[in-house]
Amino acid sequence: MTTYTARPIDPTVLKELRSADDAGRGMVPVLDEEGGAPLRCCLRRSEPGERIALVSYAPVRRWAADAGAYDEVGPVFVHAEECGGPAAGSGYPFADAHRVLRRYSAEGHILGGELVDTLDDEAFRRAFDDPSVVVVHVRAVEYGCFFFEVRRA
Repeated sequence: MTTYTARPIDPTVLKELRSADDAGRGMVPVLDEEGGAPLRCCLRRSEPGERIALVSYAPVRRWAADAGAYDEVGPVFVHAEECGGPAAGSGYPFADAHRVLRRYSAEGHILGGELVDTLDDEAFRRAFDDPSVVVVHVRAVEYGCFFFEVRRA
């Protein structure tokens, strides 16, 4: 059975976002006193005392041939400084709640989605059953925020 891999925001893109985000704003680092923010750079929740930033990110813009109206920009938390990325073998992060798997074509057009109770290989297998799906975004149910992407193996 195929195992799918959660992909964080690429380190090159993170460097750009820390300079100017996808809405053109400079990063404003803060000390996270409480912890728990979902970090898209290392795919884990922040720890109390870490320096993080909330930046605007356009995930489809980074890879789509012609995202058009699907070129949305939304908020994501990242470490304010470079980090080591996800821990090896960390599985599917942010799996502690219902999630939406949103499917995209190579052009960056939405091909549908599914509300899932469990992030597992079976959920991603169903998402990639359609051969025109090239990328799946894992998103929050409450606000639609981007967590991470999974690509066809």
